[in-house]
Amino acid sequence: MKTSAVLSYILLFTMLFGLNNCSSNKERNIVYDKKYLDEIKDARDDAMLFMTGNNVPGASYAISIEGELIYSEAMGLASKDLNVEATRDTKFRIGEVSELFTSLVYQFMVEDGTLHPDSTVENFLPEFPGSGANVKLQQLVNHTSGIREPRQNEEDWRGLNVRLQMGIDNFKNDSLVEYPGWFQLISMFNYNLLGAIMEKASDKSYSEILQDYLTDTLNLNNTVVDHPFITIENRTDFFDLNYIAQVINATFRDMRYRAPSEGLLSTSEDLIKLGNAILYSDYISDNIKENLFKPISLRDGTQAFMSNGWMLLKSKNYTNMYGRSGKVTGGSAALLLYPKEKLVIATACNLAVNPNDIPIFKMAAHFLPEPETEEPEQNQESNQE
Repeated sequence: MKTSAVLSYILLFTMLFGLNNCSSNKERNIVYDKKYLDEIKDARDDAMLFMTGNNVPGASYAISIEGELIYSEAMGLASKDLNVEATRDTKFRIGEVSELFTSLVYQFMVEDGTLHPDSTVENFLPEFPGSGANVKLQQLVNHTSGIREPRQNEEDWRGLNVRLQMGIDNFKNDSLVEYPGWFQLISMFNYNLLGAIMEKASDKSYSEILQDYLTDTLNLNNTVVDHPFITIENRTDFFDLNYIAQVINATFRDMRYRAPSEGLLSTSEDLIKLGNAILYSDYISDNIKENLFKPISLRDGTQAFMSNGWMLLKSKNYTNMYGRSGKVTGGSAALLLYPKEKLVIATACNLAVNPNDIPIFKMAAHFLPEPETEEPEQNQESNQE
C-alpha cells in the first residue's frame, strides 16, 4: 500500500475518532449533535470520499432536522496558494442553486403587487424585440418560455464589467426555439431576464432586491452576488481541473450578468437556513410555500419536472422531496428538502463537478427511515384467508 494511501486512512480514522470527544470543535470547524453521531460519521465518509475522488480542494456540508442544525462542517482548503482552510463561513459559488433565491424573491414581489405572473416581458422592457416580448413572467420562472439555451461561448463568457442587461443582449434578438408553455427548457437566460424585470419594476439593483426581500430578513449573511472587483469576506478561491485532472486556478469570471441564475455566493449553512425558512418561517406566507412546489402542467397536459426552479422528486418511501443542484466555473452546490421527514441537507464546494457526483442523496439516506417494502402478494393472500 502506498504511503499516501496509508496517511489518508490515518487521517480519516483520526477525524472520525475525534467526533466521539466533542460536539463543537472550532479547530476542525465542525458542529454536530451527538444524538446523530453514527449517522454523521457515515455522512462524513460520503463527503470525504466525494472530495478525494473528485479532487475537490474545499467544501462545506450542513444538515438540519426539524429546523435545528445537527451537523455543519467545512473540509479542505479555501485557498491553495495561501494554504487557507475552508471554514463554515467560506462563501462558494452555488451555480443554478441561485435560482431558488430568485424564484422566492419573485414570489414575494408577486404577493406585494410589484409583479404579476401573467405580465409579459414587454410590459417592463418595451424595447425587448421579437417573439420573446410576449413571454409571461410565470413562464420565465418555470423555464417554459421557449427561450434558447446558452451557447458554449456564452456560458464561458470572460467579459469584464458585464451587467445584467449586457447578458440579456446576448439573446434578445433571437427567435424562441419553442412556443411558450409547451416544453420546459432549462436556460439561465430565463432567470437573467426575470432579474432584469425585477430591477426595472423596483428601480433597484438585483443585489439590493435580494437583500431587501430575503437575505437581511432571513439572516442569510453569507449570501451575496459574486462581484469580482470588490473585497468579499471569506470568499473562496475558485478551481478547475486541467486535461490531466490536476487542480488549477479557475479562469477569471465576472458573474454579475447572470447573478439571478448562477451568480450567487453562499454557504451550506445559509442554504440550510433558506430551506428551513421555506418549511417553517412565518415570514414566508402559506400561499408562497404552496406555490413554490405546485406542479405545473405544460400545454400538452404533461406535468413539468420543475416548479419555480425546484426539482420535484419522490423519495424511496414515495414522499415528496424538493431540491436543486448546480455548477459553474469554480463552484458547485446542492440543496435538498424532505418536508415529511423534516430533513434539509446542503453542500457547496470550490470546484465545478458533475452534479450527479455530489453525494447529497447518499448523505441524506443515513438520516431517513428505511424504505417501506410491500408484503409479497402470496403472503397477503394467506393473511386474507
